[in-house]
Amino acid sequence: MLLPEYTDIKIRQTQDRKPEVLDVLRQRYVALTPEEWVRQHFVNYLIHHKGYPPALMGNEVELCVGSKKLRCDSVLYGKDRQPLAIMEYKAESIPLTHKVITQVATYNMLLHVPYLMVSNGNQHLCLHFDKGEEKWEYLPDIPDYKDLI
Repeated sequence: MLLPEYTDIKIRQTQDRKPEVLDVLRQRYVALTPEEWVRQHFVNYLIHHKGYPPALMGNEVELCVGSKKLRCDSVLYGKDRQPLAIMEYKAESIPLTHKVITQVATYNMLLHVPYLMVSNGNQHLCLHFDKGEEKWEYLPDIPDYKDLI
């Protein structure tokens, strides 16, 4: 499934003619890389089509493991401010392989969320941890926010 059109996206060019996009969650312009394009479109999709509250989402969330710093592309929080989902984005040209799932699962060793999502703009995967079965399962679609809580 392709992401829906994002008509309100704000793009500008720096003085040296490099494109930047307004990150709606961080409320600042950031370099418009292929991965950032996917991030902004996916976040827009979650907010406007799946009912995810922007106030409960964060981009580029830093995690620390000893002296090593990791960065989640996006994190969704519940109303209790506990992490609920981790999102990982890849450029459109990068397939969503087991390696990508492993990357986002590594972040989850720290956050312990029940949902993991990955997207390259063309393909989107969502995994949910089934506590009863104690295993991860693929969901057929990205759930609405109301179905996560």
